[in-house]
Amino acid sequence: MFSRTENFKQYTKYYPVVSTFIAINLIFYVLTILPGVGVLVLNYGIQLNFLIQNGEWWRILSAMFLHAGFLHMLFNMFSLYIFGPELEKIAGKARFITIYLLSGIVGNMATYLLNNDSGYGSLGASGAIFGIFGAFGALVYYTRRTMPMLRKLILPIIVISVIMTFIQPNVNVYAHLGGLITGFILGLIYLHPKRILSWRKQKMAGK
Repeated sequence: MFSRTENFKQYTKYYPVVSTFIAINLIFYVLTILPGVGVLVLNYGIQLNFLIQNGEWWRILSAMFLHAGFLHMLFNMFSLYIFGPELEKIAGKARFITIYLLSGIVGNMATYLLNNDSGYGSLGASGAIFGIFGAFGALVYYTRRTMPMLRKLILPIIVISVIMTFIQPNVNVYAHLGGLITGFILGLIYLHPKRILSWRKQKMAGK
């Protein structure tokens, strides 16, 4: 299910939304390491609570596409590369975009609203990635009797990810949990078996 065997051309063709998000993140990472330009991008893009309080609301969105370093970016994009395609295929392009963006936005909003440190800053796609995990959690809930192997595959990933959230240093707990919960709720809405069956019938009728 999460084994990627496609070549580059096939991957971008089959999963255009995931490919686009990966490309955007890579472009912004390259911008952040350019002399002069990188400082400006980070200064105007990362989430800083007191600046959001002063009206710079775009940071709640822009921070999702910035990373603190190569390894930070690599880990998040590898997770998106592995887990994103299956969800894009199951949920569809528009719903995947909604899950990804809303999970990241809600995670960052949770950071702003629940973290009392006005000087707190954060960046990264982790909230959106956790939203993907949350959506798969909803799928596990719906298929717990028909696809037990999916539960054995997904639940350990979610549990380990949550545990690592609390034991690793410099991790935005609010973004991770906010993204996870948002993804789960959207997954419950989007991935209900009756909805999936209805979408597939509509696709078949459109052919």
